[in-house]
Amino acid sequence: MQEKTIAYAIEKCEEEGRFDNFLIAGGKMSGPVKGVMPFDDSDVYKVIEGASNSLISAPNKPLEKLLDSIIGIIKIGQEPDGYLTTWRTINPAKPPAPWVKVIEGKRWESLFMSHELYNAGHMYEAAAVHYEATGKRDFLDIAIKNADLMVKTFGDAEGKIKAVPGHQIIESGLIKLYQITKNEDYLNLAKYFLDNRGNPENHELYGSYSQDHIPVVEQDEVVGHAVRAVYMYAAMADIAALKKDSTYHKAIDKLWDNMVEKKMYITGGIGAKHEGEAFGENYELPNLTAYNETCASIGDVYWNHRMHNLSGDVKYFDVIERTLYNGLISGLSLDGTNFFYPNALESDGKYEFNQGAATRKSWFDCSCCPTNIVRFIPALPGLIYSKTNNEVYINLYASNEATIDLANNKVAVSQKTSYPWNGDVQIKVNNEEKFNVKMRIPGWAKNEVLPGGLYNYINDMANSVEVYIDGKKETINSMDGYVTLSSEKIKGKTIELKFPMTVRMVETSSLVAENRGKLALEYGPIVYAVEEIDNKENFDNITLPKISDFKVQMEQNLLEGVNTIQDSRLKAIPYYAWSNRGVGKMKVWINQESE
Repeated sequence: MQEKTIAYAIEKCEEEGRFDNFLIAGGKMSGPVKGVMPFDDSDVYKVIEGASNSLISAPNKPLEKLLDSIIGIIKIGQEPDGYLTTWRTINPAKPPAPWVKVIEGKRWESLFMSHELYNAGHMYEAAAVHYEATGKRDFLDIAIKNADLMVKTFGDAEGKIKAVPGHQIIESGLIKLYQITKNEDYLNLAKYFLDNRGNPENHELYGSYSQDHIPVVEQDEVVGHAVRAVYMYAAMADIAALKKDSTYHKAIDKLWDNMVEKKMYITGGIGAKHEGEAFGENYELPNLTAYNETCASIGDVYWNHRMHNLSGDVKYFDVIERTLYNGLISGLSLDGTNFFYPNALESDGKYEFNQGAATRKSWFDCSCCPTNIVRFIPALPGLIYSKTNNEVYINLYASNEATIDLANNKVAVSQKTSYPWNGDVQIKVNNEEKFNVKMRIPGWAKNEVLPGGLYNYINDMANSVEVYIDGKKETINSMDGYVTLSSEKIKGKTIELKFPMTVRMVETSSLVAENRGKLALEYGPIVYAVEEIDNKENFDNITLPKISDFKVQMEQNLLEGVNTIQDSRLKAIPYYAWSNRGVGKMKVWINQESE
């Protein structure tokens, strides 16, 4: 990641003038603002966040020194009172995008689209990670200075501006700063921004596009711009946890149910509509024109992770796993330098819309997705485990070694596995104290595609999950979706999990008109697709019977090593790997053979 995607993103930020804008804003360079988006500053912040996260697991002194230099450039662009949005500092009367409406060129006058608060939110999140990774305060101090300005500027008190951000994320950024500094003002401002969405007495409402149509605690359907939405829901989950706010908790439960039961793709993708990059109506899930922005998948993982931390419920990691292995990682090419902005579930090899669809791109004028991938992937180790005072949750399966701090002790955990290519996982846990290990049973291994029943397997697995301790089969109880073992039972021993894997066929609820009479293929947590390059003779006429004798084969020389699914009529590859061999047709949903 450091050598390929992070280095590539830094190079593109330099090439596109993202760094120059800070120098121009600070008077160290001359000229107009570079770039075409009011949120270009946020690309720099996201790259710093991803690079900083990568330093935690892969220390790299030259990269750390480069970040020091970039942060120094950012500081040059900050105004004396802490304000930091370079396009407005450079020329407040001339925004880089025509859809940012300028009246007098003042700060904060067009918050619906100016992205001043959005830029700040990404800065706070990046500064928090950089501080955690390096212990250095230079970027954190820049962020705190800006956050203090926000506290002075916004609120109900006399002399302050009553407003909310057009594009949410400053809320979760403020909460990150609160968790580091313990400054209650940051937490309270985050809640103020959330509390006043949908409040016409506070500001002129932006409408459902920005989830600003009714108060957040009254919302029960996911609507509008999908990225804005899931960033907001993540912050609401933070407030529910930190403030122990039951009204927020009830609202996000209802919103989550609506999304998973009626508006989520089999790949975990969300945001069906190109227009407004938005959620569609209930059960509106087109394939060829599916938007499924990569940023939306990333935001959805952040939200589900918070929901799990809030409740410990296994279902949130079922959504996370499905999204990670399918509709999120599809946004990055196998060579690490090409990207999908939308992630369609079908391609005719031709159809394009604003950020492409049929083929991956090396960059975008609106480069939020590439830089979001950069910030997200290095943070993946933080998703594998979670904990309480005396429990270690193993939520995802990947070869790794980790040390987890519990209330009174440290737990060393190691995993060895080829998951998701097969279902065998070996786990060792070393510790002298008493605690429990909780190992997640994936939803697909319990014959559940996603919680809520939008999708169903038509062929259940005959075998069940098996657990062995030093080779001896264990009787398991997993009513909560986890296999729970005590430390006394597993001390010094090897745990083996065996998840039965077979090719599964999936059907959608009949309420989804687009998928009636069609089936999709899965193997373990991976959703499959058929590409024209593998099925040149019969692509347009491929059908699936309800019963078929599929063969699964690991092909090491194909797409950097993948399991393929084959029978006499087709060859299927993991969906995430499509469009890595040129432009062509693809589909996830395949016509079912007529009976």
